[in-house]
Amino acid sequence: MDADRSKAALARIEAALARIEGAARAPHAAAAGPELADLQARHDRLRDAVQDSLEQLDQLIEGAQG
Repeated sequence: MDADRSKAALARIEAALARIEGAARAPHAAAAGPELADLQARHDRLRDAVQDSLEQLDQLIEGAQG
């Protein structure tokens, strides 16, 4: 009885590994398309906003120092 349970558990583990390996080899469909373009645009806007904030902070520090 324990041998049957062990074999069943091993079969489930092997099936899970096969699914994981298949997913790892599959091309990432989400890596292309409108979602990626939207994410890139949001990233660019955020990067620009952070850059502007850092420049303003630099100006405030320079103004406070003299």
